[in-house]
Amino acid sequence: MKQTPRNIAIVGSGLVGSLLAIYLRKLGHDITVFDRRPDIRTIEFSGRSINLAMSNRGWRALAKIGIEEEIKKIAIPLDKRALHVIGKSVYFQKYGKEGEAIWSISRGVLNRKMIDLAEEAGVDFKFEEKVWDVDLPEAKLYTGESEKGEWREYDYDLIFGCDGAFSRIRHKMQRRSRFDYSQDFLDVGYKELTIPANSNGSHRLDANSFHIWPRGRFMFIAMPNIDGSFTCTLFMPFEGEVSFESIKTKEDAKNFFSMHFPSVDHEIEDLTKDFFKNPTSAMVTMKCYPWTYWDKIALVGDSAHAIVPFYGQGMNAGFEDIYVLHDIIKKLGDDWGTIFQQYQEQRKPNADAIAELSYRNFIEMSSKTADPKFLLQKKIEKRFALKHPDKWIPLYSRVTFSYRPYAEALALGDAQEKIIGQIMQIPDIVEKWDSKEIEEKILELL
Repeated sequence: MKQTPRNIAIVGSGLVGSLLAIYLRKLGHDITVFDRRPDIRTIEFSGRSINLAMSNRGWRALAKIGIEEEIKKIAIPLDKRALHVIGKSVYFQKYGKEGEAIWSISRGVLNRKMIDLAEEAGVDFKFEEKVWDVDLPEAKLYTGESEKGEWREYDYDLIFGCDGAFSRIRHKMQRRSRFDYSQDFLDVGYKELTIPANSNGSHRLDANSFHIWPRGRFMFIAMPNIDGSFTCTLFMPFEGEVSFESIKTKEDAKNFFSMHFPSVDHEIEDLTKDFFKNPTSAMVTMKCYPWTYWDKIALVGDSAHAIVPFYGQGMNAGFEDIYVLHDIIKKLGDDWGTIFQQYQEQRKPNADAIAELSYRNFIEMSSKTADPKFLLQKKIEKRFALKHPDKWIPLYSRVTFSYRPYAEALALGDAQEKIIGQIMQIPDIVEKWDSKEIEEKILELL
């Protein structure tokens, strides 16, 4: 169904805001995007990013408006994890079936590209214009230099809040009766570090792997960039024996890296410099409901459901919000009230599911990937999934390489975990994990 063109504001020019702007512009609407920050295309990056892992859900949302191939030019496919465990040589774990990969992409590079594409589509951007207030029933925005100063009033038909975990638009919705809201910070923070390219521009580590140094309470990851560098992230408790707080001097940092991450010895100078230059950032899971107000206001992406980054699904989930919203619009035309209602009812259970999965994946990546029992469990699962692809899809593949709802992945993943838990209890499982007997037992439990 076609829509009557409306005058729409989007608050936030990040990945979700700029993609939503392109979608709505293609539907014939007038779009203005507000952002309190300067234009990301004109500034150096802030050193607080984790490289993005674009997977099937994200690509599908880009393909629908014809920009998937354009974005693939700035991304690198990763088909495996590379695990760096102390005292062992690097070993690799394939992510999925042949040809399945997640794609590493720099947040800053992607965001710049998306704003360019939105401008080409006719979207108007207002940078360094801070939204202080929103009139929900009237869809009016108020912007200005400061909270106490002069404000400008803008009138819109609809407003979308894509302004992140600490959304101004949601903040206003929170003051209404019966609005549920929770935020939950991890006691683990993160810091962005860089491994530069070799002098000839090549990568210092395998370029088609997601590199993980699992160390229990903390871990280090590295994802490749197209310029030969790696964007690395150190995840570690804020306080405690091994923590950001406990590393006070250059010497402390050098000792820390050489003791826990001996395979990045050559890069210690760079890592140490970045350690003190870049901020330590916090991670939050944020949930709320409702995501919409009448037929006027809707939250999309992190402003509705911020999650921790350990499944690489934050951006993918936000892009999927837009894909689903677009499908509903196509069915319902101008009935924005029903569009918003159906959008939040469909997306809320899936947002909660991926929040839970992301939190669990932190435990898996930081401690279990180095645990022989866990690795055996993964081998049993993989062998069974290869033999019976119609009966068993590993949880990671359900989340990353499928379009089925996150809520379904969580429920089926829990059921599979129960079964594999029983299999792991079998005496001599280490000797007979790849036997016919084990295969039959899984079939019976299924």
